[in-house]
Amino acid sequence: MRRFLLFGVCTLAVAGVACDEKLSDITGPTPNLSTSFSSIQQTIFSASDPSGRLACVGCHTDQGRTPPVNLVLTEGRSYQQLVGRASTGKPGATLVIPGDPDNSYLVKKLERAPDIVGERMPRNNGPFLTEGQMRVIRRWISDGAANN
Repeated sequence: MRRFLLFGVCTLAVAGVACDEKLSDITGPTPNLSTSFSSIQQTIFSASDPSGRLACVGCHTDQGRTPPVNLVLTEGRSYQQLVGRASTGKPGATLVIPGDPDNSYLVKKLERAPDIVGERMPRNNGPFLTEGQMRVIRRWISDGAANN
């Protein structure tokens, strides 16, 4: 019974940081990643990481090119491009729905949900975001997807 209660407490810690686990312990190649949008921008969208994952802005920029699905993830523009915005790749889908990571199309594309259109992101077979990195993005969306 005691083990079950401990498991329940750990499971309820949606942030993925519980039971003496530090955030930096679960984010893998991005130990400075936190659940703020500015951290996600700097650490995921704008930067490559030691795993070999390329920065999202390598493709999702409009500087000298038309970005895939017209999605620009450069600093200063990405928030407005994501939160509450309809997907141009999948009609009826919304990229980021504040409070609802499971139905946010961004999460589905990053995790390769079965109902996505096109490829999982990032393209070319990864490396993909780690489970810990995805937990941080999911938590940011669950917490309301603030522009912080």
